[in-house]
Formats: sequence, structure tokens, C-alpha cells
Amino acid sequence: MENINERIENYWDERSEDFSRVRRMEIAGADFAAWNKIIAEHLPAGKLKILDVGTGAGFFAVLLSKLGHSVTGIDMSNKMLAEARKNISAFNCRAEFFKMNAQELKFADKTFDVVISRNLTWTLPDVVQAYREWHRVLKIGGVLINFDSNYGDKNFMNENTCAKGEVEDEMLIECNEIKNSLRISTHSRPTWDIDFLKTLGFEISCDADIAPIVHKSKTVPYDPIALFAIYATKKI
Repeated sequence: MENINERIENYWDERSEDFSRVRRMEIAGADFAAWNKIIAEHLPAGKLKILDVGTGAGFFAVLLSKLGHSVTGIDMSNKMLAEARKNISAFNCRAEFFKMNAQELKFADKTFDVVISRNLTWTLPDVVQAYREWHRVLKIGGVLINFDSNYGDKNFMNENTCAKGEVEDEMLIECNEIKNSLRISTHSRPTWDIDFLKTLGFEISCDADIAPIVHKSKTVPYDPIALFAIYATKKI
């Protein structure tokens, strides 16, 4: 497990600058308002304590802090976290960032009102453990919001993904090899996610594809692959 975690971390270190550039395009463009609207509609009322898991370049940290919430972002990639800190400063926002494994959270039980993640679970070696941890740190009545895509049977060398043409072939090959080594790639998603989250005590709603809602910019490269959204409320 340690070797695959290190391999994933190294991959995202290599992608960090280009990834951050795209996220800044989203923040500065039409996508930001679209993401703002869909997330705000699914947040509990009040000023919230939010954990942004796999914060990457800090897109959600910027968005949620601008909505007035207290945001903690975690990521395994030091270079991604460096980009997140740059972006949170550039957009005059505040958030805390820590290097941390999404599958082994260093927070007490029932710490957060919301756990949010985007395009992370498809890269995790143990999504079952990650979901258990996210459930653990949520307060009763708290909300898990997970945006992800079903990349399991995709080949990044062949698919017209956002990385195609933006990332060197050797990195696409590495991404394919990592993805194909992960158990989550064998599951039918988001059906598998929904079924498992229900066993943890979540009440679930799901949108099969929000890409048409949040992909509004004419300059940002997008995947043609559906972007599903899981909204899960912790009942027990």
C-alpha cells in the first residue's frame, strides 16, 4: 500500500503546476458561479466547518471560504498543497492546509459539518477505508459531497480527456497503470459508492452527471466523461 500511495503522490506532484493553472481558470471564469450555486444548494445552514479532502490546488477551499465557511484542505501531494496556498492567497481567502492521507485522517470523531471532495476517489487505493474515515469525522446530520467520474474502464491514451494534449504521454501511461491497479476501477460507479455509503448510515441522493451544469467556460479543458455528484447525509 505504501508503494502505491507514493506512486500516486509523485504523479500529482508532477501534475501540480498545470493542474493549478486549470483551477485558476475555473475560479476566474464562468465555472466558479456554477460550482458555487450547486454546492451552496447542498450545504447545511449556518457557518460551517468543512474538510476539503484531496484539495489539490485549492479550488473548493477558495469557493467555500468565499461563502464564509471555515475550510481545512488536505492532500498527499506537497506540490499541490503549495499551489493551494498560492491560490488561497491570490484570491484573498483563508484556509488551513495539511499533508494527510485521505484514508487515515488525523482528526477527532465528529469534527466537521461537511466533507467535500472532487475527482479523488477514483485514485484511492482503499475507498472503503476512506469513506469510513469521512463518515467518522462528520457530525451527525453532517453532509458528504463527492464529485467524481467513473474512469475504471477508460484508457487515458485513447479517451479525449482533459489531460489528452495537456499532459505528456508518459504521464498518461503512468495514470493508466495506477488506475488499473486500484480496486475502485473494477466497480460500477456511482452505484457501488451509493450502496456502500448506505451501509455506513448515510442517506443518499445522486446526480448522474452535473458536467453540463458546472462546465461553462469556453477556455477550460474538460473531460467528456460524466461527472457524478453524491450528496450523503450522516444519519448514524
